[in-house]
Amino acid sequence: SYEHEATGAKHFHFASKNQENVFMVALRTMPHNSTGVAHILEHTALCGSKNFPIRDPFFGMLKRSMQTFMNAFTSSDWTAYPFATENKQDFQNLLSVYLDAVFFPNLREQDFMQEGHRFDFDENNNLILKGVVFNEMKGVYGNVYERLYEMNKSLLHPETTYHFDSGGAPQIIPLLSYEEFLAFHKKHYHPTNATFFTFGDIAAEHHQENFEKLALQFFPSKWEKVLTNDETRFLSPQKTILEYPSSDTENPHQTHILFSWLLGHANNAKTHLEAEILYQYLLGHSGSPLRHALETAEFAASISPLTMMDDSGREIRITTGIVTDDAKYADETEKLIFDVFEKILENGVPTDEAEGILDQIEMSLRELGTGYPYGLSLMLQAIGAAIHDESLKNMIDPSELLDEMREKIKNPKYL
Repeated sequence: SYEHEATGAKHFHFASKNQENVFMVALRTMPHNSTGVAHILEHTALCGSKNFPIRDPFFGMLKRSMQTFMNAFTSSDWTAYPFATENKQDFQNLLSVYLDAVFFPNLREQDFMQEGHRFDFDENNNLILKGVVFNEMKGVYGNVYERLYEMNKSLLHPETTYHFDSGGAPQIIPLLSYEEFLAFHKKHYHPTNATFFTFGDIAAEHHQENFEKLALQFFPSKWEKVLTNDETRFLSPQKTILEYPSSDTENPHQTHILFSWLLGHANNAKTHLEAEILYQYLLGHSGSPLRHALETAEFAASISPLTMMDDSGREIRITTGIVTDDAKYADETEKLIFDVFEKILENGVPTDEAEGILDQIEMSLRELGTGYPYGLSLMLQAIGAAIHDESLKNMIDPSELLDEMREKIKNPKYL
């Protein structure tokens, strides 16, 4: 790993004999509202830049490049711009376009209106709101489970950036002004808040010379480093009742009873592994004690589709619950869950089951079967740790940690 002296930008290079070279630049983007500013910026940055002022250089390169992957992602606390190619000249061309788009985008107001939100007329001359991101998020929020996910996440995070939807909530997106949009880019898209990743057979020094020439030389000093803190813990369990619009085909009395817990750092490899073993033991399959209890409860129509271990932010979230027809079953569901917890506290997690889960986790870590280029899979595995200043070592090569965990789980009470 490397750090740029003037700006503090980080560079992680995965040296390989693989001729498919991969690049990704990731920015810390931590919004403090649900206007979707990070999402809109991801779209608009690719609509022309200082050295490539045409309307859509990104899509132009998609047609002309020999790329094996090109895209951009907005997550809850970072935005990333990756590409991959097996041709070195193509790599250089793509790098020029990407770095110019990220650090020197034109960000024209007309592009902001096109990608974000604007008033327009429909076929009946009625005034309506439109925008690429606005329309996309209307579709997302049309899904009940996406809406419930955001509600739940917001309640669990009352004070940090995760309280908000980085993709944008349709009712909030129109509140974003062009000036706020520009200010967000100025604050977040600075090399101080950037992490560069490279993979392949091009030397790290060659990459760094290009980073300097194409972008970093124009930023003579460090900028405000964007960070987020751990969420403040509640002093007692919180209970909230919320309503959501049901679909035409849904039972109007359908009720989701959810329970969520905030655990440790998602990008601390040991904490993450412990949480994953525990989650898989509790909820991983129909024979898991907590899943079995929820699925067979007389008052439950099914276990909640929102049952998950969510590691997309700074801290791990585990959620489970049931779908039923009346909120009156909330107390019974809570008792059922904590009865299972009491039994596990008393008896521990059987060593043979914990070892079996660990074997499955190790296989999934070794496979990296994400459908992405191999180098990009490595980068996405490491990006959270890099963004939050955690060690990448065990996230990339967990061998030592897995050996350590095999010893610890021999004690059934460890987890």
